[in-house]
Amino acid sequence: MTESTLLSIEDVIVDLPTPRGNLRAVDRVDLTVGAGRTLGVVGESGCGKTMLSRAILQLLPKKAKLSGRVMFDGQSLLQLSPEKLRKLRGRSLAVVFQDPMTSLNPVLTIGTQLIETLQEHLELDMRAATKRSVELLAAVGIPAPEQRLTQYPHQLSGGMRQRVAIAIALSCEPKLLIADEPTTALDVTIQAQILDLLAREQRRRHMAMILITHDLGVVAGRTDEVAVMYAGRVVERAPTPALFKKMRMPYTEALLAALPKIDAAPHTPLPAISGRPPDPTRPLKGCSFSPRCRYAWAQCHVEKPRLEESDSPGHQFACFRPIDTSAGAGA
Repeated sequence: MTESTLLSIEDVIVDLPTPRGNLRAVDRVDLTVGAGRTLGVVGESGCGKTMLSRAILQLLPKKAKLSGRVMFDGQSLLQLSPEKLRKLRGRSLAVVFQDPMTSLNPVLTIGTQLIETLQEHLELDMRAATKRSVELLAAVGIPAPEQRLTQYPHQLSGGMRQRVAIAIALSCEPKLLIADEPTTALDVTIQAQILDLLAREQRRRHMAMILITHDLGVVAGRTDEVAVMYAGRVVERAPTPALFKKMRMPYTEALLAALPKIDAAPHTPLPAISGRPPDPTRPLKGCSFSPRCRYAWAQCHVEKPRLEESDSPGHQFACFRPIDTSAGAGA
């Protein structure tokens, strides 16, 4: 872990017991996030993105088994006591979840939820906490912030609720913010506003951020580095410009091809990734993507590729038949 590395995830495994057998949600993931940098984690639903974020936050289901090493700001999160973890979350390590209606308390006013956070972590008195709450709501673009303090979550629109959730997450000036699909529950017109807000606050505060999404288009201009996950594993990782200039993993290519194109003719069908994701309780012997991959050959079905360096600095991929040309071209 270097001086500039804020978060280091090493060989992290998350296993969940199910009636069908053990489910490996996260499979030997290694990632780092530098101070002030933004990492995008991309993949289909069920690929392990959210479970990885919960492993970092130590918010896994009770019966989950976690192994590996998670270092944050020089501390091993797996060795901290519940009390120290509680103080760390919210103060130095914050999160914005997918649905603000489930992350905000429906029976407490917006003001109560903001003020309690500030009093707990920053030990502000009521007057200072109230003043700071108004400033935070204004900073995230909420009009008439004094009035909003007295309202309940159900009285706000979806976009407003997510802005409140972001204000609470940013209230204690965290060193790392994890944004887990922060625009999933919002309509398209609000999504860009929320993403731009997060990017602006990340730069202004020099805060590290992990942006979790299923959409490669979301990370294109808002992250420094991208990690693509599939079946619990990181299958490609690269600086964002390098990934879009020359992606090597066929799964990354398929994700990009599934995005709508602005210049496409009306009613043009979107190319879908054939097949379905693998059953995580029945792991495949070979590459997990091989049954859906148009480039797969015999080796892909019997041997699991390791994440290895490419000829480009910082670019890693796990594939026996990588795409050799620029993004979108065949192997």
